[in-house]
Amino acid sequence: MLKKALLLGIVTIFLAGTIAAQTEKPLPAGKVMNNAYAASKETGKNVFLIFHATWCSWCKRLEKAMDSQELKPIFEKYFVITYLDVLERGEKIAQYENPDGKALMDKLGGATAGIPFYAFINAEGKTLATSNVMPKDSNIGYPGSLEEINAFMKILKTGAPNINDDDYNTLFTYLKKNAPKPIE
Repeated sequence: MLKKALLLGIVTIFLAGTIAAQTEKPLPAGKVMNNAYAASKETGKNVFLIFHATWCSWCKRLEKAMDSQELKPIFEKYFVITYLDVLERGEKIAQYENPDGKALMDKLGGATAGIPFYAFINAEGKTLATSNVMPKDSNIGYPGSLEEINAFMKILKTGAPNINDDDYNTLFTYLKKNAPKPIE
């Protein structure tokens, strides 16, 4: 009887937490950024701000790369990684999208960029670089071609000027190895 009561209690707590998490509204972009700037000041790292959406396969690919065993420690070493959810559809807008996130994306030059769109920003809120560095100021998105990888590595160096050669080369090699199409 005690085991059943304990199991029922655990299930109830789990379900309550799940329901609460589903009803919690996303933070406004300004609040998210204030938290990122505070962490940036505290750690001395620049903010790596990534605009993404739940439906975006290229966003998921970027997040998977950044969360990989090889790259996660490097990104965490040099950046305060911050995500803002934008461009959601239907009922997912209220559930996932950060209020005013799209306005911030537009302000940073991402109005027509598509996602993932990203920027490197210092603790004072100064934009150091954005992903709009491809020809005609278009967005890199996920760095999947050699041209995009080279552009990404260049702005990454702007965002983390103290990145060491080993970390830089690990990032470059990973992106080349995991490109959507083989790169020679």
